[in-house]
Amino acid sequence: MSTLHFQIQSDIRSAFQIASSTFCSNSPRRIYTLPRRLRPPPLHSNPVSSFGLLPRAFSNDASVPEKPLICTADELHYVSLPNSDWRLALWRYHPPPQAPPRNHPLLLLSGVGTNAIGYDLSPGSSFARYMSGQGFDTWILEVRGAGLSVQASNNKEIKETTDSVSEQMEAVAKSVTHGVSPQQQSTNVSGSLSDSENSFLRVDSMRIGTAWDESKLVTRLTEIFMRLSERLSGFLSDGQSRLISAKFFDQISKLLEDSQLSERFEEVRVKLSNLLEKQQNSGIASQIRDLSQRLVNIIEEGQRSVSPQFIDMQERLSSTIEDFQKQLDLIVKYDWDFDHYLEEDVPAAMEYIRALTKPKDGKLLAIGHSMGGILLYAMLSRCGFEGRELTLNAIVTLASSLDYTSSNSTLKLLLPLADPAQALNVPVVPLGALLTAAYPLSSRPPYVLAWLNNLISAQDMMQPELLEKLVLNNFCTIPAKLLLQLTTAFRQGGLCDRSGKFFYKNHVHKSNVPVLAIAGDQDIICPPEAVEETVKLFPKNLVTYKLFGENQGPHYAHYDLVGGRLAVEQVYPCIVQFLCQYD
Repeated sequence: MSTLHFQIQSDIRSAFQIASSTFCSNSPRRIYTLPRRLRPPPLHSNPVSSFGLLPRAFSNDASVPEKPLICTADELHYVSLPNSDWRLALWRYHPPPQAPPRNHPLLLLSGVGTNAIGYDLSPGSSFARYMSGQGFDTWILEVRGAGLSVQASNNKEIKETTDSVSEQMEAVAKSVTHGVSPQQQSTNVSGSLSDSENSFLRVDSMRIGTAWDESKLVTRLTEIFMRLSERLSGFLSDGQSRLISAKFFDQISKLLEDSQLSERFEEVRVKLSNLLEKQQNSGIASQIRDLSQRLVNIIEEGQRSVSPQFIDMQERLSSTIEDFQKQLDLIVKYDWDFDHYLEEDVPAAMEYIRALTKPKDGKLLAIGHSMGGILLYAMLSRCGFEGRELTLNAIVTLASSLDYTSSNSTLKLLLPLADPAQALNVPVVPLGALLTAAYPLSSRPPYVLAWLNNLISAQDMMQPELLEKLVLNNFCTIPAKLLLQLTTAFRQGGLCDRSGKFFYKNHVHKSNVPVLAIAGDQDIICPPEAVEETVKLFPKNLVTYKLFGENQGPHYAHYDLVGGRLAVEQVYPCIVQFLCQYD
């Protein structure tokens, strides 16, 4: 592996450590807060088993009268999801009167952990605006957890949340532009997360600082063990529950290390662990509470000891419980994966657009960048396998693949997250906050993290102010559960569904939808060979492959296909020409 890959891997590991410490730290200076838009669906929601059963939009026309400043589209619409309070944002761009008439609306899908801004960086560098200028009624979907998608029950809540997100994104850009230090950014920037919700992750210093309250502590311990016993209401598998309970026990064990009480704790630990393996009932609940009481009694006895290691033990135990509770909450609140996007988010947006635009054949055109293109491939595969006709007339994928095993993609450095223990340790990756904090180190002397720019854009291919906007405003927080599923694309068989039994690449050849697959010659996230790996799976008469970039330049990296300075001259016309064949 090259020196650059070692450097990137080291920096990524450091970033994961930052993420882990950030979401588990007791210091309020390093707390990220969760806005209403990032709260999870109800615990007992039932995702649709197939996106063939399309959910209905909550309104025939749910456009927002007053868009937040960050939204540069002509209109902002919201579509609901079944069994959930998520409202997905749809940015709409109307064709101008002089544009040629088209028969199909166009849906744009973004990459993992990104929002709509990547498709609309500025009036002079806007993929979405270009496509609408060519006559296409253009829509950008922001999936759950991204951009202006929110969790709200009415228009008032939607407006309040989106205005707050918009203001924070603007504030982030200004703070970096005005030279806020990386240290300050890492503690203050939340990647468009709301300060108004800081009660969720902020440690309650009053609770920790108060006197020892045995009954409350017993109750809190019992609640934690009960949640683990119930597998967090279905969010954790048996294996994950064992891993995370073992971690909690280890944390408590460290408080009693090298003391005469450690053996007594181990006895309680064994009994609790056995109970957590059993099916929940009232008898189990009673035993869990009794053992929680015994555990508190052990700590209380240690507190009465004059030994130095027991000084402030109640506070340390309270702190340990508080951190662990936050981690459990994060696992529940960020409980979605790739298949949720595939089966719920994208179908809901497609039905909404079809209902509003009414194409004669009921079909759309679609373009996906990075994960957006992977979603389109997966839709073709699932429909081909089930023998259903997909309501897409043609698709374009930009830097996307279902199988990265043959490539040297830098995303392989995320494979440590395939370890469930690591995913539980870092339930979410605050990508937006991490990149914002790192940006000054990549764009200013001594350019310690200059390699970050190469991941995004090739040299001289993106205007500095647009690259800055992309980094500071385009990225969001990513659930580890989503990354876990995406890492299967680096294993034998390629990307698979959450069950691990359905491999998407195995059925794309059954699709009859024309595909244009585009790659960039210096894309180290999705290298050309990865794109080609998926292209060769399609019937030759249905797929067109195009590689952009020349030996002597210009070159195209991951985001240059969408926002590079030459994309408007080279990439965009190629896409329009292809789509027009099937419009």
